[in-house]
Amino acid sequence: MLIFLTNLSIIILTYKAVKIGLLVSEKGLYSHKRLKEEAEKKGHKFRIINLTECFVNITNDTPTIYDKNGKPIRDLDAVIPRIEPSITFYGTAILRQFEMLGVYSLNSSVAVLNARDKLKSLQILAKNDIPMPSTGIANSPTTIDAIIKSLGGAPLIIKLVEGTEGEGVVLAETDSAAKSVISAFKQLHANVIVQEFIKESSGRDLRCFVVGNKVVASMERIANEGEYRANYHLGAIVQPVTITKEERAMAIKASKVMGMDVAGVDILRSNRGSLILEINSSPGLEGIEKATKKNVAGFMIEYIERNIKNLS
Repeated sequence: MLIFLTNLSIIILTYKAVKIGLLVSEKGLYSHKRLKEEAEKKGHKFRIINLTECFVNITNDTPTIYDKNGKPIRDLDAVIPRIEPSITFYGTAILRQFEMLGVYSLNSSVAVLNARDKLKSLQILAKNDIPMPSTGIANSPTTIDAIIKSLGGAPLIIKLVEGTEGEGVVLAETDSAAKSVISAFKQLHANVIVQEFIKESSGRDLRCFVVGNKVVASMERIANEGEYRANYHLGAIVQPVTITKEERAMAIKASKVMGMDVAGVDILRSNRGSLILEINSSPGLEGIEKATKKNVAGFMIEYIERNIKNLS
């Protein structure tokens, strides 16, 4: 409810209850529980929908999404996509179907696909002059030596293009190790990117949580001893952090050029300035809320309230 005071009267604007669907592939996660709590606290109707159990009828006149019992999923005003990497193709197909029905999505299917492809996301950032670690990709075994040399040699980070939460990330400490890892991935027909290793930030990074045009919370992640990946799900320590004006602007710009309403923007502090490491379209809430004590889930629900078409 919003209340405006004027010299003549009091104007009260009441938000209409919104029907929100949370699109997931597994239930019971902290993020899911928090979004449900905040939505229901504000009087909205909230439904958790398992994407893997949905199917669609794609037609010109009556496109329909069904649950596992064959019952149409109708009357949603908004959806929050939390699509796991393993079901990116199917999950974004279902999300597109909701978009076809005019349902507002907190991150579009295009934005989710852009973020999920690490190479594409870095190409978008580079096109928009956003600082990031030097990165390369190679397909032919004959070019591996050249790409290692072009990035300044080892140590190098080698990543699966569609990895997440630190999985599919390898630190190669020598050129020969880098060559072996890249070759092994290619033999498995996996697409990988090769990235310079920012030694001075090893085991530390910043997670900026962007909602709309604002960084609503920021934390520093510190990896366990002997670990170079600073991911909360890998046991990293999290703590609140004060980011610079430049880092704040960088995180917001990165989110916008990727077409995201909500994003987890990871930043490394290097000797040549702050660099965007990657962007997550379904950032977890547990680490950031526990570290900062901020109601990030509430910010997400409020953003839906402001942007949904049928709010009065």
